[in-house]
Amino acid sequence: MENITFKHYAKELLNIALPIIMGNLGFILIGAGDVLIAGRHSTDTLAAISIATAISNCIMTFGIGLIASVSPILSNIRGEKKSAKKYFFPTIRFAMILAVIVMFLVLAFIPLIDYMHFEAKLVPYIKEYMLVTAFSTFGAYLHAALKEYLQAFEIVFFPNLVTVFCVFLNVVLNIMLVFGFGPIPSLGAIGLAIASFIVRYFMGFALLFYCLGLMKFRDYHDKGYYKNLMTVGLPISLAIMVEFIAFNSIAIFMGRVAGVYAAAQNLICTLTTISFMVPLAISNAIAVKVGFANGARNFSELKNYSVIGMIMSVGFMMCSAVVFCSFPHFLVSLFTKDLTLVKICVPVLFIVSIFQIFDGLQVALAGIYKGIKKTKIVLIANFVGYWLISIPFGYWLALKHGFLLRGFWFGLLFAAVILCSLMLLMLFRYFRKLKLEFVK
Repeated sequence: MENITFKHYAKELLNIALPIIMGNLGFILIGAGDVLIAGRHSTDTLAAISIATAISNCIMTFGIGLIASVSPILSNIRGEKKSAKKYFFPTIRFAMILAVIVMFLVLAFIPLIDYMHFEAKLVPYIKEYMLVTAFSTFGAYLHAALKEYLQAFEIVFFPNLVTVFCVFLNVVLNIMLVFGFGPIPSLGAIGLAIASFIVRYFMGFALLFYCLGLMKFRDYHDKGYYKNLMTVGLPISLAIMVEFIAFNSIAIFMGRVAGVYAAAQNLICTLTTISFMVPLAISNAIAVKVGFANGARNFSELKNYSVIGMIMSVGFMMCSAVVFCSFPHFLVSLFTKDLTLVKICVPVLFIVSIFQIFDGLQVALAGIYKGIKKTKIVLIANFVGYWLISIPFGYWLALKHGFLLRGFWFGLLFAAVILCSLMLLMLFRYFRKLKLEFVK
């Protein structure tokens, strides 16, 4: 591939990806702010919110995954030279229906906490955090839906600017509510949940008012659109859930051994997710560009965006791996001074550094599959990788052979290699078929 061609496609992807990177980093830094403040408050607070968010996120990702189908579907519609703007209100309705369902699922899970054998001192905080989180779903889903909608039109700067602003808003609210400020008493773990509640609604309504100010919309009804969202989005949703539940189940399994291991898993996931936000943004850009090329039936553009997107994603994660290997103590100490936590986390980061390279490849591949609307492949690969390989193998190493948290991460690394191999093999086969279809 000529250098000028690489620069052209890389620049096109970065035009979309850079603001998304900014927003994605902002989004994860909101979570990192929670971890930072919780760790400063107490290890018990960090352990409680680690378990609570692990459970809540497993449920909430179902709706987030379905909403993630909005941008590739609308990008395909734009590539076909059809109107995509009219799907504004249908997109919001879809998100709000999902929010109602997910809210009740989170609420229904709270009574089960008493039977999951967590440390007794953590249980009240876990339940309180999940209660507030359940009612924040509407703000979170409104924000996710409108961000996807705008992304389909390659409008990415303002949505991600809002997210960056909310990093600072979240930290201020966390400090005020967790430690107390003036007449506001110290609320501990529940203060973190209330801060997240406020921030999620702020982000959702900020994008709503921006969209209403940017464009004029008429109400529109199209049952076919909802069906399309479910067809494309359900495999995405289940694939994300498979992955999320795998990662968060580790916190739950290890939390039953001791709360400090759940805290360690949350801290490590926070660090890895910060670096993961860059290839995730590239994946989003790939989905938009590949979706447009797929709708326009342009195989050359589709292939070039796919290959260059994978190179960019893996290249960044290789640099990240070097950082994780070189400065593990420094990275962990940014979040905690607890020597026990540091001792648990540092050896795991060496495994994580290798895992990241394959994780960067798999998320780029997922973006390609979203763009060509073949999301069932992502679901199958994730299920095989995480639940038939990673969790059983990791559990065996962790709890049967005493590797503890390192054992689960060895399992995740092995699964990532298998997952990428499956996805690449199926992509090459599908590309040959797609090239023949587009030529005809």
